[in-house]
Amino acid sequence: MTRTWSWLLGSALIACAGGPPGAGAGVDGAAAGDGPGADAAPARPLRIAVVSDLNGSYGSTRYEASVHEAVAELIARAPDLVLSTGDMVAGQQAGLDYRAMWTAFHAAVTEPLAAAGIPLAVTPGNHDGSGYPAFAGERAVFVDEWQARRPALPLVVDEYPSRYAFTLGPALFVSLDATRVGRFSADERAWVEAALAAADRPVTIAFGHVPLHPFSQGREDEVLGDPALEAALVAGGVDLFVSGHHHVYYPGQHDALRVLSMPCLGAGPRRLVGDAAVAPRAFVLLEVDDDGVRSVEAFAESDWSTPVARAGLPARLSHAGVVIDRDDLVVPAGR
Repeated sequence: MTRTWSWLLGSALIACAGGPPGAGAGVDGAAAGDGPGADAAPARPLRIAVVSDLNGSYGSTRYEASVHEAVAELIARAPDLVLSTGDMVAGQQAGLDYRAMWTAFHAAVTEPLAAAGIPLAVTPGNHDGSGYPAFAGERAVFVDEWQARRPALPLVVDEYPSRYAFTLGPALFVSLDATRVGRFSADERAWVEAALAAADRPVTIAFGHVPLHPFSQGREDEVLGDPALEAALVAGGVDLFVSGHHHVYYPGQHDALRVLSMPCLGAGPRRLVGDAAVAPRAFVLLEVDDDGVRSVEAFAESDWSTPVARAGLPARLSHAGVVIDRDDLVVPAGR
């Protein structure tokens, strides 16, 4: 269905860190200060970069060259927003120096993006903000670190940084607290349903760490496996659900839900289910406008400039009766 709601980038974002690159023009392409009657260039899509699983070995305060290169490339590309789908530091183990790990992450990622005026919206992963009771201490550090670095984004549901929702341009973004394997409780699912209804936007993107279904070898059982949650995402109008944890790139569709498995930028690239090749380290760029998610493309090391060809990915992933089809084979072109 054609959507006609037009939009502008919120002033809160423009104000962030002195304004993003290109802040002299609205995201819709109109020059700042143009009056209502002025001729306007066609609206450009909202551009969102997604990064995931940037950490190294347990306790590491060193980031791979791929992380530094990707951050530099993103700054050069100047997206309107960067999402992180978790595992920014290498925790989930007792006796580690979590503050030192976060200091290293902020130096490598948070601070360069902030200096460039690019907001970063994060979601917890199992290695940096695990919801299991045994890791309550490191989760408290996660909350403290990110409360001090709240992005200048209009939150419509505010339990930041554990779970929250915000709007930007034509899109509602909902960050799920998905750090544990297994189904959401009824209360957790009710929170998701309420967050999806918190703002009226033509596009909705949900993101969290653990995926609904298996994408990579060796992690087939590390999933949410939650039909009720998936039904709630579909009923709530989610256009794309983005997840990390499996360290492979796969843009797909499961039944009525479009899904994106994120590649890692840090240690441990894995193999897709049923595939022999190790997935590349990469980030993903999304383009979104009033009509939906227009583009989903991954860009891999080491030149970061050429999209990962979908033809090189399996046409479908299949495990234990779950089938995920590659998105270009089921999603209409340009959506």
